[in-house]
Amino acid sequence: MVEPEAKLSIRRQCELVSVSRSGWYYEPVGESAEGLALMRRIDELHLATPFFGSRRLAQELRREGRLLNRKRVQRLMQVMGLVALAPQPPSTSERAPEHPVYPYLLRNLAVTRVNQVWAADITYLRMADGFLYLVAILDWYSRRVLAWRVSNTLESRFCVEALEDALSRYGQPEIFNTGAQFTADAFTGVCQRT
Repeated sequence: MVEPEAKLSIRRQCELVSVSRSGWYYEPVGESAEGLALMRRIDELHLATPFFGSRRLAQELRREGRLLNRKRVQRLMQVMGLVALAPQPPSTSERAPEHPVYPYLLRNLAVTRVNQVWAADITYLRMADGFLYLVAILDWYSRRVLAWRVSNTLESRFCVEALEDALSRYGQPEIFNTGAQFTADAFTGVCQRT
């Protein structure tokens, strides 16, 4: 793209490729060791109390003697893809008669061939320098990993990419069994298109 040794000035090269000069010179800085330790502690607290938001987590961390504010905890939670669970009121209403009830297709089903049943799951990976999430699309019969992706957040984009990769390589399965985390509109939209 932009070559410092080229005959054109860096300013002109940046103009031609629509990149600002400051953007070309910018070098991203990784999270500090202190920040990573804080992220680990935030993750531990979030796993123990998933209903705590950034305010309550910041309060807990200050009780432990850490000097920080809510905005820092909020930023780190966003980097990690953590969202507090809000309590849900009990469902007391009956379903509307026009809403379909989808059958559980795997009950008493003998899986006897490849591409009959696929499953998807997300695994949390703790790394020395942060956190990663691994999504894998599996064929139940062959126990083969058909596609996988790694992401540092739990956004649906990396799940959709893994599904599209598996579909392009192996075709469409008869049944696709997923967990509750695969209910994003982008993910279900790909399933409905195939």
